[in-house]
Amino acid sequence: MLKNNRRIAQLCLVATLTGLLLARPSGSPAAASTVLHEIPGDVTIQAIIKPEGRILRLLVRVPLTAMQDFEFPLFGPGYLDIGRADPMFRDAAMQWIGQEVEVFEDGRPLQGQELISVLASIPSDKSFATYEGALAHVTGPRLPEETQLYWQQAMLDLLFEYPIESDESEFSIRPGLERLALRVVTVLRFLPPSGVVRAFQYNGDVGLVRLDPRWYQAAFRFVQLGFLHILDGIDHLLFLLCLVIPFRRMKPLVVIVTAFTVAHSITLVASAFGLAPDTLWFPPLVETLIAASIVYMALENIVGKIGLHRRWAITLGFGLIHGFGFSFALRETLQFAGSHMLMSLLSFNVGVELGQLLVLMLMIPVLEALFKYGIAERMGTIILSALVAHTGWHWMSTRVSALVQYQFRWPAFNTALLWNALGWLVLITLVFGVGWWVYGLLQRADRPGDEVAPPAGSAGED
Repeated sequence: MLKNNRRIAQLCLVATLTGLLLARPSGSPAAASTVLHEIPGDVTIQAIIKPEGRILRLLVRVPLTAMQDFEFPLFGPGYLDIGRADPMFRDAAMQWIGQEVEVFEDGRPLQGQELISVLASIPSDKSFATYEGALAHVTGPRLPEETQLYWQQAMLDLLFEYPIESDESEFSIRPGLERLALRVVTVLRFLPPSGVVRAFQYNGDVGLVRLDPRWYQAAFRFVQLGFLHILDGIDHLLFLLCLVIPFRRMKPLVVIVTAFTVAHSITLVASAFGLAPDTLWFPPLVETLIAASIVYMALENIVGKIGLHRRWAITLGFGLIHGFGFSFALRETLQFAGSHMLMSLLSFNVGVELGQLLVLMLMIPVLEALFKYGIAERMGTIILSALVAHTGWHWMSTRVSALVQYQFRWPAFNTALLWNALGWLVLITLVFGVGWWVYGLLQRADRPGDEVAPPAGSAGED
């Protein structure tokens, strides 16, 4: 009995070892004939949308590496076996593209999506440069089965069709392709019957993309963007805090904040129309000056006698700098404005103003309660402003370190530079002219209660 048990144990051990040896990865052809890959790091997708008559066509080019969880057959040193993989392309395309993309006509999701064609392409293929070339390529012949194409370099080209009511309708798309990689860049072109091509390039998930937005749709989108941007921008919030600390009354603060909005609206619009310097050192310079504006305002709260008209004028000047900062944040988003760029810029500023007013309504009662029940007003002003100045100084030091890495070069003196300089001269003259007029009005309307006196024994300035 003991001998039989020992023999059974030996047989089990031999069977286990044999199974492990057979399951161990090897370099055999069978093990190398398929590939199962993980999430890629970077993927660029090309898409073209064109409504024609009662059909909307969506052409997509996506790297094969983005088709996760599919074991594509290979041969040789890693070539894609096109003949055996071809039936799998349709399933991969539907799972990762077709089921994710949503197309809308006049706000209604389109039904009846049909995958007309799907094929593998070599990376050097240039057919997606035009709609006609992409359509002819995707509906054309497949690559020969003996093509030696490394699977990591292969592209998958797709053609979807949707039935529509009219090619003059309003179309939008929710791509939903952000799962294809850790970082997904989408290059999208919309070709309406008018012939005006709308081009988009964005990262990740941008939600619903209106391909040819109406003015009110663009305005609403950018009001939202402005409102959220001011709430997310910690540097702009600290700047507003410096404005609120010494006054804490809605009427004078609305005047000051409106001056800030008017000023940054001017430089934001000017930057959007190409009047800002297009150099590498300009964005870090603006970010450094924004930090410096926070430091200055905080120090003025600590040591200065602050009048309404003085604070208004200073805020107007700093608003011009902050406007450039807003323009950097809007560079990628302006592509969603369609043909309504100026309307979108003004709407963005409206959203910023609404966000600023909300911040004022929240900050004023909090500071009032703090100075009434927590700490003396003058001491609280000094402590809060000192904390803001410390934060601003840290930002400024960090941004100066980044700024000095860039080499400054004087622009070439030409006609374009001259016209650019004249444009800025006109804008600056207009700003200071309006500012001087408002300054006079504020000086006559300024009451003693609108000034914050310095601490006892300080020199104070007006």
